[in-house]
Amino acid sequence: MAEGQYYWCLEHHRVEPFDGCKAADRLGPYDTIDEAEHAIQRVEERNDEWDNDPRFTDEPVEDEDDLVVGDEDDDGWGPFRS
Repeated sequence: MAEGQYYWCLEHHRVEPFDGCKAADRLGPYDTIDEAEHAIQRVEERNDEWDNDPRFTDEPVEDEDDLVVGDEDDDGWGPFRS
């Protein structure tokens, strides 16, 4: 295959070109075959990063001063603001 758009097929567990399985069954696009072959590894790494990110936790906040809601440029508007 030449360089272009490649996808990792979640159903067949292999790299496919653009004309492969439906989008819901694959990850990508990736610029190279190698990137597509390592798609699942990259997903697992990102999931681990998110799972272990202290900004996202189910633990209760002990001190409200430690809770960061926005930055100093925040205008306070948002659909989930109280």
